[in-house]
Formats: sequence, structure tokens, C-alpha cells
Amino acid sequence: MTRSSRSKLDWYVRRLSRMSPAEMAWRVREQALRTTWSRRQVRTADLAALGARQLTAARDRRFSAVLPPGTADLIPDEARRDIIEAADRLIRGEWEVLGVARTDMTRPDWFYDPVTGRRSDPGEYAFRIDQRSEEQVGNIKQVWEVNRLQHLTLLAAAWYLTGEDAYAERTAEQLLSWWQENPFLSGVNWTSGIELGIRLINFAWIRRLLDGWPEIGDLFERNDLALRQIRWHQEYLAAFESRGSSANNHVIAEAAGQLAASCAFPWFRESSRWRKRSAELLERQLMHNTFPSGINRELASDYHGFVAELGYFAALEAAAAGFPLSDSAWRLLCTMTDAMTALVDSHGQPPRQADSDEGRVVLLDSPAHNRWPALLAIGSSLFGELDWWPQLPANAGSVLAEALAGGRRQVPGRPDQRPSRFADAGITILRTTNAGSPEIWCRCDGGPHGYLSIAAHAHADALSVEVRYAGVDVLADPGTYCYHGEPAWRSYFRSTIAHNTVELAGQNQSKEGGPFLWLRQANARETEVTDDGNIASWSAGLQRRT
Repeated sequence: MTRSSRSKLDWYVRRLSRMSPAEMAWRVREQALRTTWSRRQVRTADLAALGARQLTAARDRRFSAVLPPGTADLIPDEARRDIIEAADRLIRGEWEVLGVARTDMTRPDWFYDPVTGRRSDPGEYAFRIDQRSEEQVGNIKQVWEVNRLQHLTLLAAAWYLTGEDAYAERTAEQLLSWWQENPFLSGVNWTSGIELGIRLINFAWIRRLLDGWPEIGDLFERNDLALRQIRWHQEYLAAFESRGSSANNHVIAEAAGQLAASCAFPWFRESSRWRKRSAELLERQLMHNTFPSGINRELASDYHGFVAELGYFAALEAAAAGFPLSDSAWRLLCTMTDAMTALVDSHGQPPRQADSDEGRVVLLDSPAHNRWPALLAIGSSLFGELDWWPQLPANAGSVLAEALAGGRRQVPGRPDQRPSRFADAGITILRTTNAGSPEIWCRCDGGPHGYLSIAAHAHADALSVEVRYAGVDVLADPGTYCYHGEPAWRSYFRSTIAHNTVELAGQNQSKEGGPFLWLRQANARETEVTDDGNIASWSAGLQRRT
């Protein structure tokens, strides 16, 4: 056995140790299903033959969840200009993907990683691909980011604002290319349910934004390949659900995508069943993944925003289809939004606690490195601003969200002052409030290590602090750097020594078992927080590791 094989086997043994017996049984069943489904793999050469087979879909296929007339006129001029400029760069083939400038976006290679120069095999059965292996797939985040197809939603938004056919034609060209080159279960883009969920949400928005384009029916409703892809995505999500120790933001993305698609494209005999089940799953998992205070239980700031965004867009699709989520689900999304707004500094920057992959769901505005102001603007359009909220200019996303929602929801019991302490999550924000003076902002970490038995996105950062002056980092959280491909750096950026906290005897506070696995978790507990308006203090200590 090679060293690489032995290391992989050791990781699987450690991973199993963090699973319950019920989860192990589910994993065995899932693995058997993956083996069985190899017979269902479709290759590019098979697509022509599929055209002769009957597709189970409703005869009356219409897309009814359109935007109200005149919505485009409400989008601010600055947002409109930025969208068109970004779309023009895409037309020229220029795009930035997770910090990498690309010039090949006129016809992107859906399997190519520009960082390593590697290209995965598009014909390989998806469940035989090791997506964590840089040798097989390159930097998988670079590959997947383009395959979320959010750049096509932006191109569709440019057509919605201008009516210029070049934007719609490029969108259709690349969408057809993706559908043709990524048939069911072939290639790396079918290896993760979170990717499928995000794609489905973007399919819905592309269809919505191009509604007035004369060719849109031929691209979607009257296109057998489009129907098959929408169905394939939903069949996959119905069969493979993240469970147990993996039921974090992944299961929410899967449920959100399934709900969005079954509402926007209710064209299949299973659509009603898929809609009901995914709505129940989404509401249940949003509750499980969120503290009562509104903080995401993964305690990774970036994933808080990501989960809230997934909730927004799934809830919008359900409402537009006439099957709104429950009042409790909307109330939870509002609580998450108020918590997000309370966390940001005076420049609208969120904390950098734990992992971040800069993930986003739908791109309706020109992308920004700090997407939280855009997210909070959507939250404001859905729930309304409170007196203590910062001023948030409207953008395309907030205008379109409010139009699709049909107005703002009134949620009682929202905080009348900006919260500074989220005791259940162990997060305290200390900040100065002197008018006219630069803000001193400090995040203090005195809570749990992370979420679920593996705490996949947690760092060994108990009792750490972040400090900023006028939005500039003074004591900076190191962030993430990478997920795959460079294990030593991945380990360092999660380590105790990398954070503004105390390391004893050169040891991490928590014991890691791999890139997304913790074997023992150090949990902190706040002991005293005081703020008399002149002096604020915070103290906390470590509890026994679990």
C-alpha cells in the first residue's frame, strides 16, 4: 500500500469514528446506490439517442414566476451601469474567479482548473472521482465556481436591463454547452449536491431574467435537453441527501435548490412531492443550523451569509409559486438577517471567523469582494430596515427580490437596538459609538468550537479576538487560504497559533483529523461581559474538550 493510500485509509477510519451507527448505515446504503446508479450514467455520445425517448414531463409547460412589469426601471443607475460593465467583460471573455483572472470565458472549459493547469476526465462516472484529489481534478473550487453558472445569471441580468441580444445569445450558447458537455453523472460537476442545488437556483433566475427574449421558450420549455438536465438535477438531490455529521450548509443548499426548481419548473409528475419534501427539509435544517439568536451554528461568518442567501432565494421561489414557507421560517430568516447586520463593522465588513470559500448563490449585481452589503440590502428589501441598521443603498438584487416577493414581510419582535452579544453562540462585539470618530470594532470568541461531530468549517480559535480601527485590521483573523491541494497550509490556517489567542505547549486547542475533520473540540465559555458606555470588557475560558 502506498503512503497516499494509507493516508486516505487512515482518514476514512477517523471519519467513521465521528459517525453515529445510524449515519454509518445510511452511508452504506448511499454507497450501494452510487454503485447501482453507474448504469444510469449518460455520456455525451448518448444524448442524441435520448432525444427519441419519451420524457416524463407535463404537456403544458409554462414559466409563470416572472417579474412584475416595470421592475427593471426601479434598478438604480449605478447598479445598472456596473452590471453592464461586468457583462461586457464577460462578453470579451474576462472574469475573476476566486482571485484568478481568466480570459477564456467566451467559451469556458467546464473541466479545466487554471491554477494547476489540470483538466479532469469529463467522461468518468461521477462517483468514481475523488474531488479532493488535486492530481485528478486540480483545484476543485476553481472548477466548481465557474460551473455554478452565476456568470450567466449576470449576463441574463444585462439583457433584462438593455434588451441587447448579445447578452442573451451568449447566455444561451454557454447554457447549451454546459447541458451538452455535462450529461447525467458524467464528470466532476456531478460529485457534490451543493453544486447542483446552486445551479438549479441559477437556472430559475436565468429563465426569469430572459423571459421577454423571443428564443427563451426554445431554450427551456421546448428543449428536451433542458428538461432532462432540470430533472436529472432534481432526481440526484432527491436520492443523495447530506445527513448526520455532514448536515451543515450542504444540506441547506441541496434543499434550497430542490425547492427552487420544483417551484419554478413544476413540469414533472414528481414536482409536487419534491416541493413538499424539500420545503420541510429546508425549514427543519435551517432551524437545526441556527442558534435562537440568529447566528449560524457552524460559527463561520461567511457561511452564515451563504446560508441566509440560500434561504432568501428558496423562500422567494416558493412564495412566487404560491407555496410560501411557514411564518416561523420567514421569522428565522429575518433573525439571521438582523444578526448579520449587528455583526458588521462601520464599513459593512463581517467578521472573518473560521472557514470561508467566498461562496454565493445568485449573481444579480456586479460581484464585489465583500458581498455582505448586497446581502443585507436583499434582507432589507424582504423585511425592512431597523433604526440601528446602517444605510444600505438599493441594488439590482434587492429590487428584484422585493418585486418577486410582492412586498416586505412584517416580522414582530425584532430588536429595537443593535445587539452586541449573542450568548448562545459565544460571540460578543465590542465597539465604540462616538459620532465623528473612527470606530474601534472587536469580535470576541467565547463559544462552541463548531457544528456537528466533525465541525468541518471550524478553526482552533477559542478565545480569539479580531480588532479593527476604521475598518482596517489591527488584530486580523487569518482567514482560510485553501481547502484542497495544500494540506500543510490548510492545517496552519486552522491552527491555534494562526489566531489571536493563547497556544499552550505548541499544541492546538482542538485535535484535527483532516482538512474538514476535528477529532476533539475545545469549547469556550464567556464568563463576564460588561459595557457601561465608557469601558467595555470581556472575559471567557476554555471548557473540557469534547
